[in-house]
Amino acid sequence: MKKERSLAGRLLQYGALTLFVHLAACSDGAPPPPPPTDTAQVVEDAEPAADTKLVVAFGDSLYAGYNLDQGKGLAPVLEKALKAQGVKARVVNAGVSGDTTAAGLARLGFTLDGLARRPDLMLVGLGGNDMLRGLSPKETRANLDAILAEAKKRGIPVLLTGMMASPNMGPDYAAAFDPIYPELAKTYGATLYPFMLDGVIGKRALLLPDGVHPNDEGVTVIVGKLTPLVAGALKP
Repeated sequence: MKKERSLAGRLLQYGALTLFVHLAACSDGAPPPPPPTDTAQVVEDAEPAADTKLVVAFGDSLYAGYNLDQGKGLAPVLEKALKAQGVKARVVNAGVSGDTTAAGLARLGFTLDGLARRPDLMLVGLGGNDMLRGLSPKETRANLDAILAEAKKRGIPVLLTGMMASPNMGPDYAAAFDPIYPELAKTYGATLYPFMLDGVIGKRALLLPDGVHPNDEGVTVIVGKLTPLVAGALKP
């Protein structure tokens, strides 16, 4: 029960923080947000060696390394963690801060076509910005469905990192939004990591001052949970 109350408290804090972000973004008097400083860093140099797996991390600011020093974001930290487990893999950062599922879908083909070869795995982490903006879960589902369908068409296995609606969005929104990830993962046979911020949200020591994005330590926690799933998905 203590653990459940702790989780509930973290989710309530998550809701309060995301409500603040949402209200600030939607306020008529609020200045427009600055353009994202993180862009998709799809590398187009030499093709990885035949014995090296190619992984593309396709998502939003949680993938892009928002406000983190170079080498501290999800992709490079995950690559190092895989190497430490004896998995030869190159993880390409294809995260763009501020991306919605619609924006991700619009750049998907360009991103995949710019890679040295077909990835052995694609991590997909989008939908958080849809939720923050109160966009229709039906549209979020349709866009993610299209992304996973394109990956399947290209023969690319997917690891889907899910998001949860913050409590301030209300129970009806959560009932429509939260099932998107497990249901699409089941439909497409994708590996599922249910909540991208699991173990991090609500813990100030693991977050940037905005209370939502992970800092260096937070990324390490997320990668620690993701690495076994990624390694398993890369096995023949």
